Amino acid sequence: MASLSPLNQRRWCNFKANRRGYVSLWILGVLFFISLFAEFLANDKPILAVYRGEAFAPVLKDYPETAFGGAFDTPANYRDPVVAELIAQQGWALWPPVRFSYGTVNYALTVPAPAPPSADNWLGTDDQARDVLARLIYGLRLSLLFGLILAVVSSVVGIVAGAVQGYFGGWIDLLFQRVIEIWSGMPQLFILIIVSAVLAPGFWTLLGVLLLFSWTALVAVVRAEVLRTRNFDYVRAARALGVSDFGIMARHVLPNALVAALTYLPFILSGAIVALTSLDFLGLGLPPGAPSLGELLRQGKENLQAPWLAFTGFFAIAVLLTLLVFVGEAVRDALDPRKGAA
Repeated sequence: MASLSPLNQRRWCNFKANRRGYVSLWILGVLFFISLFAEFLANDKPILAVYRGEAFAPVLKDYPETAFGGAFDTPANYRDPVVAELIAQQGWALWPPVRFSYGTVNYALTVPAPAPPSADNWLGTDDQARDVLARLIYGLRLSLLFGLILAVVSSVVGIVAGAVQGYFGGWIDLLFQRVIEIWSGMPQLFILIIVSAVLAPGFWTLLGVLLLFSWTALVAVVRAEVLRTRNFDYVRAARALGVSDFGIMARHVLPNALVAALTYLPFILSGAIVALTSLDFLGLGLPPGAPSLGELLRQGKENLQAPWLAFTGFFAIAVLLTLLVFVGEAVRDALDPRKGAA
């Protein structure tokens, strides 16, 4: 706090004064941090295995079955009772809390899949006998990373486009506005269907397609701020002193525009997560088998006799979006120039 300027100290105090947003930020940060280590929380491989005094890290590297006294030179299946017995006889293994990865099939089910919650599968399994909790942990990480990348990249593109429009004005502003109007009217869903039919679905393919349309969200806000700021006296003085257009935009214009843009960032992030979830729910998103919250919701729709699937997907999306909205409200209050220090 001591290194912050008085203005930023006031903003930080206002943000902390919004207890709902401040606590939501902490919860969201903890969830995201935990999900980054999903392989150490839910995996069908041990975190650490010791066999005949030699240490192995199966969660980080594949080892052949022969390394543990097996007969095959293929990667070891640690859920195989034979391999587990070989390790137990002359060593030990440290397992994650959830002994399933997002794609691991539980062949030891005693009831048809989807199986209800049990001691092995804390949130049950889906209709392919995959652990729901493991898919939830991996799906949370995938959704947050997808949303963060899309929000940051689209914000950068939108801020640059809005700054160029507002600063130079004239025919550049007029041309950009017409292009944005035409581009915003493009049917995104139909384009995604066409892309899914032509290209193999994937994380980066979907990210690139959504980025083509999401960057327009901040253009109008940044353009309005730059149009207002470029006529200030200190901007005119910098221009009279011979400062380049790039220097004026970077030092004097964009800092004011970024304040307005930051208030939209949490809502852009939540919109990106909703877009990914919706596409996965419709079957137009990530490839089959990928851990996804939208795919979990679709599983709940297709298996009404297994309510744990729908409840898990619904509450995961609801809690995640609620936290993001609360953080966005707190950021908006913190950056509001009309509010004094709390």
